[in-house]
Amino acid sequence: MTETDNKTVPKMSILIVDDEINIRKTLSFCLAAEGHVVIAVSNPADAVEETRRRYFDLAFVDLKLGDQNGMDLIPDMLSHSSWTKIVVITAYASIESAVEAMRRGAVDYIAKPFTPDQIKILTRRIGRIRELETQLAALKEDMHRLGPEASLQSQSAGMQRVIETARKAAPSEATVLLQGETGTGKSVFARCIHRWSARASKPMAVVACPSVPADLLESELFGHAKGAFTGAVRDNPGRIAACEGGTLFLDEIGDIPTSVQIKLLRFIQDKEYERLGDVISRRADVRIIAATNADLVKRVSEGRFREDLFYRLNVISLTVPPLRDRPEDIMMLAMDFLSCFCRSNHKTILGFKKEAEDALANYAWPGNIRELRNTVERAVILGSGERIEKNDLPENITPSASAPALGDMVPLSTIEQHHIRRVIAATTSLQEAADILGIDQATLWRRRKIYGI
Repeated sequence: MTETDNKTVPKMSILIVDDEINIRKTLSFCLAAEGHVVIAVSNPADAVEETRRRYFDLAFVDLKLGDQNGMDLIPDMLSHSSWTKIVVITAYASIESAVEAMRRGAVDYIAKPFTPDQIKILTRRIGRIRELETQLAALKEDMHRLGPEASLQSQSAGMQRVIETARKAAPSEATVLLQGETGTGKSVFARCIHRWSARASKPMAVVACPSVPADLLESELFGHAKGAFTGAVRDNPGRIAACEGGTLFLDEIGDIPTSVQIKLLRFIQDKEYERLGDVISRRADVRIIAATNADLVKRVSEGRFREDLFYRLNVISLTVPPLRDRPEDIMMLAMDFLSCFCRSNHKTILGFKKEAEDALANYAWPGNIRELRNTVERAVILGSGERIEKNDLPENITPSASAPALGDMVPLSTIEQHHIRRVIAATTSLQEAADILGIDQATLWRRRKIYGI
């Protein structure tokens, strides 16, 4: 056995399809001893039913299943779970059957009788492949973001306490609720909790609830069957299925409609759900992390958020402090952003001049870390000296700048941006700000993204 085989084996969900009870028992015992979750069935009908209800990383399929051909089962199983790695096992091995199995979608082929060591080596190799596929998917997601995330390092005692609690909570299976103002770094906390957990090798899916229309959010989370609604031309497994074994991060969960709240509550309680337009109950092993800038207790009292769901989410609650409450971190974060944006823009800027540092330190940062990030990116792009100057910063951050007034010769968008900033800074939640502005929260969410607030 090689050195690679002795390394920690990624734990997988495995299906065994064989009509011989001794084979099922032997394989189940061998794989369970390695820490895998194993389901064993004796016929194609049960195999298809299991693949419709659960998600498997690996399946061992016998070619001869009574009077049925296991070869025909391969494409059927892959149609329900395209990422499952199928290994054919048979006592009637031949080159022709091996080639046909690969053509239909199997990844490997093993002849009976086989030894436990053969199964372990094969399973470990496929486990590495699944792990690499998950890492590649995560890297692709990071490439789409193409920007620095705020560091969880902090000199603030309050922030350090939150980080310590997050580290303690990460290895557990508990649901985590992240609370705090917009732009404080709740999504960074969610990714770190996932990375610090035993689920780190599995996928993490992110759903920004306000960005998905209410009538499509259920399909986005739970998936839909072909023909469930106009435009549903194919099955969609949903985001829960996509992060099987991993973590689902629901950003701004306070905005989900009541109909979805009910189904989410059931999934958190029982790990079961149905796709839209489908009657089959499915199971998924997924941890939930949720985030909100809204006062969920107030929303519960107003009847806008289910009390039972709130308590299910609020197992471990972390409140991320706003940037104005951790001023000692402003320049540390600014330097991190400066370094990253200099690399991406091929510039050499050594730091900030004193007057620029003072302007950053004295600003209230209603948009928190996200606003600081956007400010530094703008300064790097527009700056031309060895250090960022005060004039490289946006007008609203420099102390001498006055906000535009009605009738000033400035674009309407500038007036809107300053007004939205002031309202957000003066209110306690995004919903309160949206009510004052006379727009819905989804519209305000989009405006903030445009203006970097």
